[in-house]
Amino acid sequence: MAGRAVLVTGASRGIGRAVAIAFATGGDRVAVHHRDSTPLAEELVAALPGDGHVVVRADLADPAEVRTMVDEAADRLGGLDVLVNNAGVFGGADDPHPVFETSYEQWQQQWRRILDVNLLGAANAIWCAAPHLRQRRGRIVNVSSRGAFRGEPTQPAYGASKAALNSLGQSLAVALAPYGIAVATVAPGFVETDMTNEHLKAPRGDAIRAQSPFNRVARPEEVASAVYWLASPEAEWASGTIVDLNGASYLRT
Repeated sequence: MAGRAVLVTGASRGIGRAVAIAFATGGDRVAVHHRDSTPLAEELVAALPGDGHVVVRADLADPAEVRTMVDEAADRLGGLDVLVNNAGVFGGADDPHPVFETSYEQWQQQWRRILDVNLLGAANAIWCAAPHLRQRRGRIVNVSSRGAFRGEPTQPAYGASKAALNSLGQSLAVALAPYGIAVATVAPGFVETDMTNEHLKAPRGDAIRAQSPFNRVARPEEVASAVYWLASPEAEWASGTIVDLNGASYLRT
C-alpha cells in the first residue's frame, strides 16, 4: 500500500481534522478517531483526498475501548506508522474549577474527567500502538498546550494534564528510541476551534488575541503543519522536543 498508516485521535473537528487532512493530502491513509461525532467523522473521511481512510470510535477514558480502537485502526489500515494523540477535553467557559469556588465533589469530577482523556487516554493509545509502530520505525506526536508552561488558573486539571503529557512524551522519546520510534510534542496556544469558540467571543476574545504580537490566534492548519513535519522521517532527530506554537504569546526559557 502506498503512503503511511496514520491514526489521529479526536480527528472529527478542530486541530485533529486539520491534521487528518494534512496527512491525507501528503498521500497517507488516515484512521479518523472520534468519540460521539459519527456524522462529522464520516463526512471528513469521504472528503479526504486519496483512498483507504477509515473511521474508528472510542471513548478515550475507557482503556478497553482504546485498545479495541487502536487494533481496529491498525487492522483496517494494514499496520500503523504514525500515532497523533490530539484528542483532549477542556473545561467549558462556564465550567472552571478554581479551588475556592469548587466543591470537593466537583473538583474530583473535573480532575478525573480531564486526566482520563488528556493523559491516560493518550498513554493507553501509545501502549496499544507501540507494537504496531515498532514494526515500521513509527512516529508518535502528542498535542499539548501552552497552558502546560504558563499555568491554567481556572482550569488547573487541564494545565496539569498537558504538563504530564509533555513529560510522558519526553520519557518515551528516550525509552522508545532503541526501537526506532521517535516521539515529539507540539504545544499550541489558543487555536480557533470548536473547543475554544466560547473563549474567543467578545469581549474576552479581543484580550486573548492581543496576547500575541500578531494580534490573532492560531489556525488549525498551522498546528497540523508542525505535526506533519514531526511525523516525517526527516524529523527523527527532533524526538523528545516540545515545539511551542503560540505566536510569541508566551515565551519560556
